[in-house]
Amino acid sequence: MTNDIMALAAHAGRALQEKGLMLATAESCTGGGVAQAVTDIAGSSAWFERGFVTYSNTAKNEMLGVPATLIEQHGAVSEEVAAAMASGALTNSHAQIALSTTGIAGPGGAVPGKPVGTVCFGWAHDGRTHTERHIFPGDRQSVREQTVRHALEGLLRMLEQT
Repeated sequence: MTNDIMALAAHAGRALQEKGLMLATAESCTGGGVAQAVTDIAGSSAWFERGFVTYSNTAKNEMLGVPATLIEQHGAVSEEVAAAMASGALTNSHAQIALSTTGIAGPGGAVPGKPVGTVCFGWAHDGRTHTERHIFPGDRQSVREQTVRHALEGLLRMLEQT
């Protein structure tokens, strides 16, 4: 992990602990990268509850309850699916706040309207869900690192609003 990602993870951990919240992650394109970043922080068991790596559509459905019809209608890389993943992480955990990532890290996988680097995010807490869609430049590793960074930054923004 890069130093800036580790600093973000530590900052998120302090904020979660101050607010008495537990985090769950639901990850696809990052393959557990957010969970790795937060669990690299000593004492993270006080604020990290669990992570779901749901790389396949079947896993998104079975582990998080993302409706197959939602995936068929919008595609796995969509804000709608990212929202359902974040909500599903809350439903299937003891956490109070969750984040999700789903995207196309490359080098293949692009589809019309969704080039390599397209990533959708979801953050869920206290009955509300926020989503975003970004297109990150670079190779697979760079897209994944930017995704982990942005997921943690979004988590911090949500925590500031609670």
